[in-house]
Amino acid sequence: MHRIVASTAIFALSLLAALPTNAQDTQEAQALFGGTEPRDTETVFDDTWLAIGFGVRINSSYDGSDDYVTYALPALAGSIEGIEFSPRAAGLAVTLLETDLSRNVEFTAGPVGRLRANRVRKIKDPVVAAAGKLDTAVELGVDMGLTFKRVLTKYDRISIGTDVRWDVAGAHSGFVLDPGIAYRTPLSRGIVLGLSAGGQYADGEYMRYYYSVTPIQSAGSGLPQFSANAGWFKAGGAVALGVDLDGNLDNGGFVLGVLAGYSRMLGDAARSPYTSIRGDADQFHVAGGVGFIF
Repeated sequence: MHRIVASTAIFALSLLAALPTNAQDTQEAQALFGGTEPRDTETVFDDTWLAIGFGVRINSSYDGSDDYVTYALPALAGSIEGIEFSPRAAGLAVTLLETDLSRNVEFTAGPVGRLRANRVRKIKDPVVAAAGKLDTAVELGVDMGLTFKRVLTKYDRISIGTDVRWDVAGAHSGFVLDPGIAYRTPLSRGIVLGLSAGGQYADGEYMRYYYSVTPIQSAGSGLPQFSANAGWFKAGGAVALGVDLDGNLDNGGFVLGVLAGYSRMLGDAARSPYTSIRGDADQFHVAGGVGFIF
């Protein structure tokens, strides 16, 4: 959830689901928010649990667009037999390796995948649409990161990590490096706040596919020809809030998630005619959803 690709309402939902995630965290949260001494108790997160959500996201119609569209937002998070999985934008990460480097530092790693439908549908700009639709990319790779627990308080945490993904569907046929950092902390027994920031880097194949204007695309759209090269193409951040409707994050149930974020197109992605002439380098997105944890 520390990448921009996790900037969805389920990010807020999974923030709520992720705190607390073990008995010690639960006891500390009870002591802080319940006004009592820590005590042993069972929570929905002690063993297998699932968070299923659905919401709506409003963001630009393609990366670099100044037109905004609405997308449906299904989401899934949870843990089954000790194997945890968390949402990505149009994708999922699975934690297969989880090891404590110290009492408060944890290393995790596992496979990650997502679909990328940039300029595949909902292209509102007729000039960009005339350049032609692109194919959906299927990006598979590895997610790895470090989580630092009890950073400012006994119950918060900072996650630093990255996704490295390659397109296996033959759309852009390149790779994306997706690093980021996130901070999350409970504000009460049923409210969790999350902050995230990150950037994205891509190789030349990716950049040429999404941001170059080929002679054929130029002839169809009237845009000037442009050749994009490898580099950092986006950076930004988001704030998210997860709220348990019965005020108790221990027992699961219905939760609400809201999120607001901003990103900036960089390098050749910002200089591309798709952005500089027909769009805007400043990108905003908001999302909201409801989920159920059990």
